[in-house]
Amino acid sequence: MDISSASSVSALSGQSVGTSVENEVLRKAQEIPAQNAAALVNSVPQPTKSSPANLPSNLGQNVNTTA
Repeated sequence: MDISSASSVSALSGQSVGTSVENEVLRKAQEIPAQNAAALVNSVPQPTKSSPANLPSNLGQNVNTTA
């Protein structure tokens, strides 16, 4: 009975599990900065309609393209 092939199949199966665990850890590690960025963006207060009333009406109408 040749068991060398059985042990190589077992080793490949172990590598497959190890690879999928590594991929899952990598995916989770990549999600953390994305969640932090989303929380940061959501923490910025939204402008209200009353805030432009405090500014002059001509402000923000023209863009100076010469430098």
